[in-house]
Amino acid sequence: MLFGYEIPWLDKALLILLVIVVALVARWLLVRAIGLATHGMVERARRRKAPKAAGRIIAAVTGADDERYQQRAATMGSLLRSVVAVGVFTITVLTILAIFEVPLGPLLATAGVGGVALGFGAQSLVRDFLSGMFMIMEDQYGVGDTIDTGQVIGTVEEVSLRVTRLRDSSGQVWYVRNGEILRVGNQTQGWSTAIADVPIGNDEDAAKALAILQSVADSIGADEEFADVLIESPTVVGVDAVTSAGTTLRITAKTAPNQQWGVKRALLQRSLEALGEAGYHGPVIPGIPAPPA
Repeated sequence: MLFGYEIPWLDKALLILLVIVVALVARWLLVRAIGLATHGMVERARRRKAPKAAGRIIAAVTGADDERYQQRAATMGSLLRSVVAVGVFTITVLTILAIFEVPLGPLLATAGVGGVALGFGAQSLVRDFLSGMFMIMEDQYGVGDTIDTGQVIGTVEEVSLRVTRLRDSSGQVWYVRNGEILRVGNQTQGWSTAIADVPIGNDEDAAKALAILQSVADSIGADEEFADVLIESPTVVGVDAVTSAGTTLRITAKTAPNQQWGVKRALLQRSLEALGEAGYHGPVIPGIPAPPA
């Protein structure tokens, strides 16, 4: 009996066949919709607005971005397809059992108790999966990003629903459970900043030194070597700190993601060379005599 009506065996067989066909069609449609949705999600992420001067830079790192987008789509698609498969299978089995007039109340109650027990026993695992799912959906980080998880700083090599694999600057590989990541600092999303602090003595002419550093910044901004790295020309911020040992002058530059280190080294090298040619010396360290003028 189904919905108050007695069903002959032949009709039951046809009804079961119909349920199976409907389940297969529903699963195919849902999987197809998931594929279109994940593809649209990836395309929207690719079209995310970037700084105007960074078009050529984004094109230069397309390989890494493609890997990231493909992994993100594959992970989310796999998760959603698994959820759909389990859901459709469960509904189909329950419907067939109802056709055979199997009492579903005790079965559902037992499944509910088992689910609660499993949930209590696997809380950390569930938390890891949920955190991983939201991290991927929100695109907090991806393959190739340098992130700070609060526990370790490194480059992301793989993002799964349960763990994130990082490699730090020493080459050591770290596996961090997604549920244990309470905050994430992404150092390579969008753009990075190169900060070069140049020290001079307190008795030196800071205004003249700043003018020299500005010429260095302009030369690097016009250098073709950094055309695919710099988003904006370097800027001389000014005097950043004054101590008893010396004065610190700061230069900043907006660069492509994770490209700030090379620009910083170039700024420091050329700044020290230019200041040395102009007769400037470094800060005086207590106990060590200053170099002759």
